Formats: sequence, structure tokens, C-alpha cells
Amino acid sequence: MKKAYVFPGQGSQFTGMGQELYVRDPQARDLFDAADSILGFGLREIMFSGSADDLKATAVTQPAVFLHSVAAALCAGIRPDMVAGHSLGEFSALVAAGALSFEEGLRLVSIRAHAMQRCCEAVPGTMAAIIGGEATMIEEVCSQTPGVVIPANYNNDGQIVISGEVAAVQAACAELKARGVKRALPLQVGGAFHSPLMEPARKELAEAIEKADFQVPACPIYQNVDALPHTDPDEIRHNLLMQLTSPVRWTQTVKNMVADGAAAFTEVGPGTVLQGLVRKIAPAVTEIAGIA
Repeated sequence: MKKAYVFPGQGSQFTGMGQELYVRDPQARDLFDAADSILGFGLREIMFSGSADDLKATAVTQPAVFLHSVAAALCAGIRPDMVAGHSLGEFSALVAAGALSFEEGLRLVSIRAHAMQRCCEAVPGTMAAIIGGEATMIEEVCSQTPGVVIPANYNNDGQIVISGEVAAVQAACAELKARGVKRALPLQVGGAFHSPLMEPARKELAEAIEKADFQVPACPIYQNVDALPHTDPDEIRHNLLMQLTSPVRWTQTVKNMVADGAAAFTEVGPGTVLQGLVRKIAPAVTEIAGIA
């Protein structure tokens, strides 16, 4: 039986995240303390006792979710047959699979988070969850809507998140409602993640990723941009960069992992979002758990 480990992205954060792990495990304490030193600010304090507003800033959220996820993985001593991460979670998955060191992964996540936050501040954008619409229809509406709007997260067969310019997202939502989707819900996010509006962040991250030391992972990582397994460091670098402006193909990722033999899924890190998505995408999988 192959075991798949999956790692959450931005949106899974909560006040108090990682505190129990920090208290019970000396290795976790070392990682949390090292993170504060690497980042140059008190991330641990914000995670343990910061407000929801403190935690939702992209430059804080992404390192926080990464730190919690990686610490949980390393302390549990997981031995995955395959890994995947949702957006930011792809970096956590790479560390868990041995393709990146903890320190290198955290530095890249911090650079990515700051670059994305600058994009959000420079160019207003938004996202919306479309519930109950066919993927082909959502893709068609986005392509026909003036301005920038694309499918950004294929979360499961009944939920796709669209992303782009505010007016374009609003127009696409209105058209999708007219075509009979169940719901089109605006999301409280800082910007248009996984859309062309993130291109400046992609360029900013490119140099850091090129310089980073990537190793061949101990198991395949199924990457967001194509939902396929990768072990070649150069392919992994390329896909990490493309991810910033491309959709997260989570539905197909889980289906491909199951097709390749995954019979048990474990979400590693804060929250249970991915466990819920796996249950909807692959109802035949009965062994679904979490490590936090």
C-alpha cells in the first residue's frame, strides 16, 4: 500500500498553530527557534498568540504554514511513497521529501511571500469560489470575459476558484450565476493568486530558485502545474516558478496519485482542508488522516 502525504497552503492558518507541537517535541522547538533567526522576526510569537489579522498577511501566513507543516513532518519521521502540496504546500512537500533543506525552503517561501504581497499591493486583484459548475464552462466564461480572469484552483470536481482583476472576476461571477452555477463566492484574499497578475513575483522568485540547492527527492512530488510526478531537480525548479501564475490542478493531482497506487492520504500541517478535498475527489480512499 502506497502512502501519500499532502501539505496545505495559505488559508489553513489559525492562532495557536504549532504550539502543541512546539511544547511536546524538542526537534520542533529547534526548528521554530531557527525560523525566527532565519526570518529576522518573531514568527513563533505571531503563530502562537497573534490575531487573525496578524496571521493573514501573506508575508506571515506562508512561512507560518510552511514551518508548522515541515516541523510536523520531520518530527513524525514520515516515509512517504509520494507527496504533493497545495500551492505554498509544494515547498513543504519538497522539504519533507528531501529535495530542499529546511533552511533553504524557508528562505524561498519568505522571498515568495514578500514578492506576492508586493504584487497584491501594486495591482488590485481578487478571487472567487465557483460551486457547482462544470470546469469546461468556467474555463469558457473566463476566456470570454474582458480583462484578466482565469481558473486558479481546481479544488475538486464541484469547486473551482477563479482569480484575476477585480472587475473581471465580478463579471465572470455574474455570467456564471446566469448560467446556473450554485454559488459564486468572493474570497477574502489579498490578491489574484495563481493568475498572470503574479508575474512580477514570478520574476522576483526566479533568481532565488535558480540559486537554491535542489536535490533529487526521495519520492516523486506531484506538482501543481501539471499534476504529474517529478523527481528531476530542474523540472521541479521550473514547475515551482510556473506555479505562481498557473492554476493549482489539485483535483487531477489526487486522481493521479490514486491511479499510481496511493491507498492512504495523510495531511501534514495545520487544518483539515486537504483531507476534505481528498474525500470528495477520491471517495474510494478510506484511509485519510492528519498530522499536526
